[in-house]
Amino acid sequence: MTEDRSFKRRVRERMSKTGESYATARSHVAEKRDRNRAARTRLAASDDRVSDAAIKESTGKTWDEWFPILDVWGAREKTHTEIARYVSEEHGVPGWWSQSVTVAYEQARGMRLKYERPDGFSVTASKTIAVPVDVLFDAFVDDVRRTEWLTDGSMSLRTAQPGRTARFDWEDGSTRVNVGFTDKDPTKSSVAVAHERLPDADEAEIAKVAWRARLIDLKAWLES
Repeated sequence: MTEDRSFKRRVRERMSKTGESYATARSHVAEKRDRNRAARTRLAASDDRVSDAAIKESTGKTWDEWFPILDVWGAREKTHTEIARYVSEEHGVPGWWSQSVTVAYEQARGMRLKYERPDGFSVTASKTIAVPVDVLFDAFVDDVRRTEWLTDGSMSLRTAQPGRTARFDWEDGSTRVNVGFTDKDPTKSSVAVAHERLPDADEAEIAKVAWRARLIDLKAWLES
């Protein structure tokens, strides 16, 4: 029933945006749903955390090290904001990664549903690409370059710190895309995307699959 309500809502939203009839809008939404269903099913059974190697590289600790630290500190009794602040201020973890540690802990301890955040549902995807960080940054913030790899959606830039972060409105602005960049060496950098304020878990599953595919396209384009 939840999936059916979500499907009908997406049909109505498309009708409102495009002016299409219900039948036409339903056909487009159904096509997109069916195209992603197999991938979403595989994803739903997987672990949404970044790898131990990635979290170790970015925060200095693996998941098996982070969770006991937070347990001893008493994180089970703390709010999301309190945990994220502790990880950031006491352990020197940058903002994007302190949020990732906090959410992973809350999910592991049953304090939060998969993808759930305080302001809705959010998914992440990341990729290391063999280009300098300024090239990777421009591929996101430059409107023309962005259309070379982002072909199934649109983003409007809100704020940016060159080579570090960029924040966007996604399509109609009801959801946000926050992007972090890491300079690994002069010829290699990484990008981490968080698509936030999604309305439900179903939309989150679709967005997760979509961003993994988009970053694959981005990597292929930039490295070609």
